[in-house]
Amino acid sequence: MRAAGSLCLGLLFAVAVGLEFCYHRSQQLSAFLQEVHKKHPDITALHSIGQSVAGRDLWVLVLGRFPTQHTIGIPEFKYIANMHGDETVGRELLLHLIDFLVTNDKSDPVVTRLIDSTRIHIMPTMNPDGFEAATVLDCYYSEGRFNKKGKDLNRNFPDAFNSNNFTIQPETQAVINWIKSETFVLSANLHGGAVVASYTFDNGNPATGSLQGYSRCPDDDVFIHLAKTYSSNHASMYKGTECGNKTVFPDGITNGYAWYPLQGGMQDYNYIWGQCFEITLELSCCKYPPASQLQAFWNDNKAALIEYIKQVHLGIKGQVLDRNGQPVPNVIVEAKGREHVCPYRTNQHGEYYLLLLPGIYVINATAPGYGSILKTLQVPNGPGNFSALKYDFVFPEASTTGGDASCPTKPLYLNFESISAAVKPTLHFLALMTVLYTVFK
Repeated sequence: MRAAGSLCLGLLFAVAVGLEFCYHRSQQLSAFLQEVHKKHPDITALHSIGQSVAGRDLWVLVLGRFPTQHTIGIPEFKYIANMHGDETVGRELLLHLIDFLVTNDKSDPVVTRLIDSTRIHIMPTMNPDGFEAATVLDCYYSEGRFNKKGKDLNRNFPDAFNSNNFTIQPETQAVINWIKSETFVLSANLHGGAVVASYTFDNGNPATGSLQGYSRCPDDDVFIHLAKTYSSNHASMYKGTECGNKTVFPDGITNGYAWYPLQGGMQDYNYIWGQCFEITLELSCCKYPPASQLQAFWNDNKAALIEYIKQVHLGIKGQVLDRNGQPVPNVIVEAKGREHVCPYRTNQHGEYYLLLLPGIYVINATAPGYGSILKTLQVPNGPGNFSALKYDFVFPEASTTGGDASCPTKPLYLNFESISAAVKPTLHFLALMTVLYTVFK
């Protein structure tokens, strides 16, 4: 066993001359983020969403023209890395992404438009305690994966398919509270140990196709697009064969369940309860590679990291308003045929965001107690214009207090007959159940 080497020596040296390609300890990471915010207060905000078991801050740097608060019509995006403390590449990539964005604002047109049109949240480490404890055994095995209490944070979120009775860890609870406090639309969490883009569902049951080895969500086409967007813009992920004799991934992507079932994962929680599409990015065959390789990892991932952020502008966005133009919260707004387990609802500003590929969709806005409005919309390629299609719904009789925003917290897929009444069976769902009944009766 050997301790991880190639750690950064100075605290602020990197800030003065350009971010160094080395592993930054917690104190160095904090100092770098604070210095970035100090130098760029107009486009950054820095805050801690909570503390780890050992009391280390869980820092988030926010970038945008209005970084300190949500702006109506500006989607919220997030990157999270180092959820497993010994999977270290993503931690450093996000520091370099921050450096790249603040350095190139107003000079690079793509970076400038991203910051103009998006509020970008970056958490370089979700598990600082694990990172500080990490030691390298060999390429595929290391210590430091778990948090200070020995828990795997990517098995620690509420799960819609199983009753996972465990204690929510401080790091997990901080992220859950963070998700609830923002209107995140798109996200990715950065891991290591393979090179592939994995997408929801990570868990499943027969109704989602798990008996066929693939757990399909209502927005499967969007998730495939998101995963391919990253893999095709990565230097080699799209090849699907990066880690020797390990699993081959066509196009460099995989459905999470098809790879291996995972209970209590963060990406399923984001999609089901957070109204946020999240994928998992595995970025290195070795979990904790030598620091001498970090610059190559940055070169391989830079374009993909930027292109993926642009996908937050897919689909449709808008507000639900009453007759006086006041926003109506808690209105269900979903595309027909894509109803979610937890219905997607407008936020306190009456806003909705639906990630959809270009095409024609029927959008159903339902204000509880006031009926529904159906609107057929043709969705263009939003990322190309750095803006989703905007459409506002108006309910003349709706109340600005909105309806009930509650969503069941018990496992929702164990018995589809008891699913939330707000989610009506679709023709696709009924056809799927018919096929399953025919095959397994």
